[in-house]
Amino acid sequence: MNDNAPPTSVGSGSTGRIHPGTSCAARVVRVVAAVLCALGLSAVAASPARADPTAGGDLQVAQTLGDRDLTFMLRRVTGLPGPLHVDVLTHRGTAAGTLRLGAVPTGVSADRAEGSSAGTTTSRASVRLGGTPGSYGAALDIDRAGPWELVVDDGSRTARIPFVVPGQATSPPELAVFGGFVTAGVLILVTLFVAVRVRRGAWVLLPAGGVVAALAVAVTAALLSASLPPPPQPGGQVDATNDNVTDPYAVVRPVTNDYSRPPVSLELGSYPAKAGERGTLRLSVTDGATGLPADDLVVHDGALMHLLVIGPTGELWHLHPIRTAPATYEVRLRLPAAGHYAVSAEFARLGGGVQQVRSATGLTVADGPEHNGPARGGSSRNGSARGGAPALPAELTPQGPGTRTIEGVPVRLSAPSPTAGEASTLTARIGDTPTLQPWLGMVGHMIVVGPLDKADATSPTRMGQAAQGAPVWAHAHSMGGDMSGHSAHDMRAAPAHDADAMGHGDTGGMEHGNADAMEDGHETGKGDGHGAGTGSMSGLMPLNGDSPADETVAAYGPDASFVYTFSRPGYYRVWIQAERDSAVLTVPYLLRVSPAGGAR
Repeated sequence: MNDNAPPTSVGSGSTGRIHPGTSCAARVVRVVAAVLCALGLSAVAASPARADPTAGGDLQVAQTLGDRDLTFMLRRVTGLPGPLHVDVLTHRGTAAGTLRLGAVPTGVSADRAEGSSAGTTTSRASVRLGGTPGSYGAALDIDRAGPWELVVDDGSRTARIPFVVPGQATSPPELAVFGGFVTAGVLILVTLFVAVRVRRGAWVLLPAGGVVAALAVAVTAALLSASLPPPPQPGGQVDATNDNVTDPYAVVRPVTNDYSRPPVSLELGSYPAKAGERGTLRLSVTDGATGLPADDLVVHDGALMHLLVIGPTGELWHLHPIRTAPATYEVRLRLPAAGHYAVSAEFARLGGGVQQVRSATGLTVADGPEHNGPARGGSSRNGSARGGAPALPAELTPQGPGTRTIEGVPVRLSAPSPTAGEASTLTARIGDTPTLQPWLGMVGHMIVVGPLDKADATSPTRMGQAAQGAPVWAHAHSMGGDMSGHSAHDMRAAPAHDADAMGHGDTGGMEHGNADAMEDGHETGKGDGHGAGTGSMSGLMPLNGDSPADETVAAYGPDASFVYTFSRPGYYRVWIQAERDSAVLTVPYLLRVSPAGGAR
């Protein structure tokens, strides 16, 4: 046997000798495979942290359409082209009938075919409303991203609800992740080809290094995507009407201008209807800086506009006018008593924030024929007679803390003694079971007006005029009841006080006082020694792009708590509103706030 004989050949054409570059290439391939597995696992583990900037919840819009108070739920469009599901939620007393819906694109498009259809109805559907409260739905076809209008026609009026379908844009981190992995995949094939075909192993290091670099870019983008700053925000950083509509990442230029919106002016049209007659109130919104129509209102707290009307009897209307044309709104209502009505509107401009604007003039309604029917949009059953003072039902008479019944529902109010300059908490227990429904996305609403002269605050004929000049108008929300799961004990309701301000209250489980005395026109409540049950905020606030609970959910309360700091002492009129059994309850109160330092 010859020890110097060459080794046996392996394969055809082989010289039987293993080239040093081949083993080097094999080692490089193994290293690349290992790195690929490790980085791939890292990317998979990091992928849940990737933010989806195009995700958005459903759009909830309340509308006072003729004699109906409706809530429209515009479900998110998950793909283009795709359906827009519209659910119409009705309330107790909503008349049956048919609504005709239409989808109208309003934005300018670079595509001539799309641009030619702007302003015309591209899809139609009908919704037949039943006589019982519930949800009634239809679907419309959406074929592009950008601004749209939902046109709602009830046969006598047409509402135009603006909404935006976000573009299906890919964020820069996502592009880096996808691009990195695609590049790595291509370079892996190149690496394998070079390792097999090229004898010099050093050449394999070039595509292999590219694989590692591409994977490093992809994994780094995936890990850092959650901490990167969001795209420029419409209004303060980019023009809210033109930029970032279909692609939030399209504008990358440095921010050099302030595009925020100035305040607006609220103008009321003429209201010729007399007391007890139905009439249409028209409103226009103009830009405070240019005088031009301000047609950039966005949905805020479940409505384009929250209209508050306070009448001479102290009755409150909380309405949601329909948009009939750019910057033009209208609402149909019946004002039951002659006298002055104070008017305020709350809304949000795109890029301009939330604004509360009080009408400088309000409304003055002339005396009319005797009317004893239900008052449109108010607490109901308010009557007036020609030439005489309105006769207020007991439910519309303001009271202090204690127990009272509103439309058959017991309401127990408790509050600490409010003092000017100090935070005050008011808790209303509405019914005795957790069956409150989120109205306008909130468990409860509180409207506050004051301070007022005592005679005006208790007058059945001058409240509207007094509210017109009141220094404070406030609108706050209760986000839920007690979140701690504990009840409060040995708490007493404030004598002769009504919590007047609104804020985000998180205190529940408060003891409610009994109305067993009246002092200075206010009820005095005393604790009964029993802790109240607890409520919950669970599921009310949207998380991770999900939609908030709507009015089909009845699982909140029965406590609704509000926190507010009164800036000055005096008498305040307060209205608490909550939805139960598909009906919105309005509970009026009267509160006296003590001066700071304990003086009465």
